[in-house]
Amino acid sequence: MKSPVEGIIEIRAVRQALWQTLVIIVLAVALGAGTNALRSDGIPLVHDWSPEARLRDGQGNRTDISLEEAARLFHESGAVFFDARSGEEYLSGHIRGARSLPLDDADLVLEETAGDISPDTPLITYCDGEACSLSHDLAGILKEFGFEEVRVLVNGWTLWLEAGLPVEQGLKPDERERSSGGS
Repeated sequence: MKSPVEGIIEIRAVRQALWQTLVIIVLAVALGAGTNALRSDGIPLVHDWSPEARLRDGQGNRTDISLEEAARLFHESGAVFFDARSGEEYLSGHIRGARSLPLDDADLVLEETAGDISPDTPLITYCDGEACSLSHDLAGILKEFGFEEVRVLVNGWTLWLEAGLPVEQGLKPDERERSSGGS
């Protein structure tokens, strides 16, 4: 059986541990907030994370493009399409003439995939599914790379297929040469 003094010591130890935990949490939050405030690329503490906000760039301009407008640019050869899905999904089917630029590989192959395109050429990124953010993220990377007119075809692959617009499978001839080392 514990004496009353031992019980008081245990309560004090628990209180001290809780107090120390609270101090550590407050210090961690303050340090994190301070570091975030000092960084030029800090995370905004208040931000609109709605789906509508994802469709706007830093200046408030819409970044999405309608299927009709994308199809018009496709038929006029006025835009370059980028498939942000995985390489396997691209091989199984993609918008005819689209370039494969999976988001996971964008940093590695961006120069090779998009280096021959003029900065003022309209680019259209797409992936599959209304909630798919790959095309939005890829559009941001392409803008950082210096392209001025980058648009996102939301749910692009599904919409393109349902509209019966031109698609193809496998690699294009120039991609086959690159993947085989040019032989």
